[in-house]
Amino acid sequence: MKNLSNYFKVIIVLVVLVQFPFSRLLAKPKVLIFSKTAGFHHNSIAVGIPAIIKLGQENNFDVDTTTNSAKFTTENLKQYAAVIFLSTTGDVLNDEQQKAFEQYIHSGGGFVGVHAATDTEYGWPWYGDLVGAYFKSHPKQQEATLHVVDRKFIATKHLPEEWKRFDEWYNYKYIAKGLHVLVTIDEKSYTGGENGDNHPMAWYHEYDGGRAFYTELGHTNESYADPLYLKHLLGGIQYAIGDHK
Repeated sequence: MKNLSNYFKVIIVLVVLVQFPFSRLLAKPKVLIFSKTAGFHHNSIAVGIPAIIKLGQENNFDVDTTTNSAKFTTENLKQYAAVIFLSTTGDVLNDEQQKAFEQYIHSGGGFVGVHAATDTEYGWPWYGDLVGAYFKSHPKQQEATLHVVDRKFIATKHLPEEWKRFDEWYNYKYIAKGLHVLVTIDEKSYTGGENGDNHPMAWYHEYDGGRAFYTELGHTNESYADPLYLKHLLGGIQYAIGDHK
């Protein structure tokens, strides 16, 4: 009887496998780059998109791109492991699209915010807590010293403790609580900083059922040819996809 029971268990498993689409077993995770701008438009978006597509080709995830906010429906977002807001600005989603994105995160979706993602959706507090901060101002572009305060996380473990870098450095008028800060900026190393000794530049956190990563870096075109930055961004994407922590 025991052998007969095991036989039926094997049959049931085989039936399930036959019914389950084999393509889904082989499917790569897919991310969506969203780069709509309702305010300032960063020229680096044009080089950031192909750079992320290349990261996907080299690291086993597919990439779709859009500036069309109509893509933010519950049904369409289901196909993505993570959504990347690549230097979005201003009010980019209407009320229904916001609800769909909230449901996406609540259902375990991933979010990556790059640079001006914090200059986005000021009237949507849920988004402010998801991305982790709201932009206030920035001084002129210049070199500054970054402190990598967590070198165990996938997006920062390859970085030096002190990282000197040229970029556009944001000041924030709001910083959410509960962020796991990865990188801070030394305000003594440049002019125009306004957030004091605890001035974060990159972080991650679990939020409302999903995962969120943000990096302030990435204003300049040169960022998307910088191996250190690209590996930093890749790690954030991999965290948001959900395979790494």
